[in-house]
Amino acid sequence: MDDMYQENILDHARNQRHWGLLAEYTHHAHDENPLCGDELEITFTVDENDIITAIGWGGEGCAISQAAASMLGEEMLGKPLADAQALEKDTVLDLIGIKLSMNRVKCALLSVKVFKAAAYGVPDEDS
Repeated sequence: MDDMYQENILDHARNQRHWGLLAEYTHHAHDENPLCGDELEITFTVDENDIITAIGWGGEGCAISQAAASMLGEEMLGKPLADAQALEKDTVLDLIGIKLSMNRVKCALLSVKVFKAAAYGVPDEDS
């Protein structure tokens, strides 16, 4: 079973879904993990019904951080903004599907941190 999840991680790391920041968006956040150098920026658009209609992201980092951002983008597209605000770490860890070391957990959780910051409209360093 772990092999299937590892292959999924590699697929998302190599073929990122929703890669590229949106030119026009309603929500944005950026953050990085200074300990490992992973960096993530997320943009998304919410319509008049508070549904996430478009997602774009960019950044650099290890396969886990890139795959987590890709997987989370796929998971959140079409969902209500309230779902993004209620994201929990288990959401992305379940998407990853394999046990990660503590260092790698931080890589995966960067996507949750940045997505929630964007969902709540938390100002980032670029603002």
